Amino acid sequence: MGLHGFERRLENLVEGVFSRVFRSGLRPIEIGRRLAREMDAHRTVDVRGRTVVPNHYTVHLSEEDFANFAEIGETLARELCDAAREHGRDEGYAFLGPVTVELVVDPQIRAGEFRLDSRMKEGEAAAASASSLLLPNHDHYVLGDQPVSIGRMPDNDITIADSNVSRKHAEIRPVDGGYALVDLGSTNGCRVNGVRVTERRLADGDELAFGNIRLVFQQA
Repeated sequence: MGLHGFERRLENLVEGVFSRVFRSGLRPIEIGRRLAREMDAHRTVDVRGRTVVPNHYTVHLSEEDFANFAEIGETLARELCDAAREHGRDEGYAFLGPVTVELVVDPQIRAGEFRLDSRMKEGEAAAASASSLLLPNHDHYVLGDQPVSIGRMPDNDITIADSNVSRKHAEIRPVDGGYALVDLGSTNGCRVNGVRVTERRLADGDELAFGNIRLVFQQA
C-alpha cells in the first residue's frame, strides 16, 4: 500500500510536470519506484527500536540522460525527496538525517538505464544530541524546552526575510516529548510536507514551509 501511494505521489507531482519533456527513454517514475524499493530493502531496526532506512541516495545516469534532466534536475531531486519522506511516513520509517537525492553522471551507464546507491547519513553534529531545525544555510537550530518563534521581525528566534512571511508567523513548541508547529494566525499560513496546517506534531524529516523558505525538522 505504501509503495502504491509513493508511486501515485510521483505521478501527480513529477509526471504531470515532466511528461511533456520525457516522451521516451528514462522517466522519473522509474527512479522513484526504485528508490522506494531501496528504502524497503535496506530497512533496519536501531537501538531505540525505530525502523531506520537510508536517507541519502545517489542516482547514476548516462551522460545523455543526465543532460536531459539538467534543466529540471534540482526540481526532480526535490520532488523525489518529498515522495521519499511521504513513503517513509506511510511505512513508519525513521531517517538519521535529512533526505537527499543527488544526480550524477556515470560513463559506465547506458542511456535509458541508471544505478541507485543509498546510505544512511547522520545530520550535522549539532543535531546528534538534540532535535533541531535544518536551516536553508545548512546550519542547525537546536530545539530545547522553550517555544521557538519564527517570523519576519528580527526579534524572532528564527528570522525569515521573506515578504510572504508574517512578522510573527509561527512557533515550534515542545509537546509530550516531541515538538509541534503552531501557526500564529499568519497571512499566508504554514505548510508541513506541502500540506497547509494550523497545528501539527512534527515527525523526523518533516519539511516546514514558511513563504518561500523551507526548514527540515530532525528528531533526536
